[in-house]
Amino acid sequence: MDLFTILERESCSVDVKVKGKHEVLQALAALAVKSGKLDAFDQQLIYEALKQREDQGSTGFGGGVALPHIRLKGLKDFVLFIAVSPRGVDFDAMDKKKVHIFFVIIAPEEKVSEHVQVLAAVSRSLSTGSLKKELLASHTPGVLYETFLRHVQKTQESSSSKRKMKLMFVILYFDEFLYHILEYFIQEGIDGATIIESSGMGEYISSIPLFATFIGFMNERRNHSKTIIALIPEDREQEIISGIEEISGDLDKKDGAMVITLDASFYKGSMRMM
Repeated sequence: MDLFTILERESCSVDVKVKGKHEVLQALAALAVKSGKLDAFDQQLIYEALKQREDQGSTGFGGGVALPHIRLKGLKDFVLFIAVSPRGVDFDAMDKKKVHIFFVIIAPEEKVSEHVQVLAAVSRSLSTGSLKKELLASHTPGVLYETFLRHVQKTQESSSSKRKMKLMFVILYFDEFLYHILEYFIQEGIDGATIIESSGMGEYISSIPLFATFIGFMNERRNHSKTIIALIPEDREQEIISGIEEISGDLDKKDGAMVITLDASFYKGSMRMM
């Protein structure tokens, strides 16, 4: 999905002055209807859709950034805009910190695959270390708009050349970690992975005569694991492992979770979801 064609200059703002979550959702809805693509949509309808999405779980994923996103029936084209709150807004973010930058995505209801692609593309752009700092320093909506598109272009140029990659295996016996890690991967631009379900040795060990009296000694939920397999950039290996450990805790001090990386000497194709 080409972010150049869907970013709306008219809806961008560098001076959102609100404190609370519902206030900022109202402000974002007011910015949204400045786009000509949303002429047929009522501001209150957009606010209610944003609120309903946030009620399902905050889109504030940490680091001062949130990605509110909704789908609207009858909308023909995607709308993307950026709003900056210099003072920050309490937005129930994952890291409990205030959100300063909002990337708002409004998608046609039926374009689910493209919606995911836009989320992934915006997340990839945030992997550029200086982007957030430059967006916060933008003094006008025009500068904000141009700054983001410049970084998108850099990201696209960087991804066009084949990078050295690592094959990462994340082995989990805890389902509650799985979804948080997958969400983190998408936020970090790792928009393709495969998941293998398998059994741990606890399912079989009680069949060994020596351990016959230990039937049931392992918790049932620990008998089954899920392994996420993904390609990650070699130069981001430690950063991504640190991000996983922010979810799981120190892996050296925890049972039931492990990360393994291997050199990917050859790869061809993609594991992107869509």
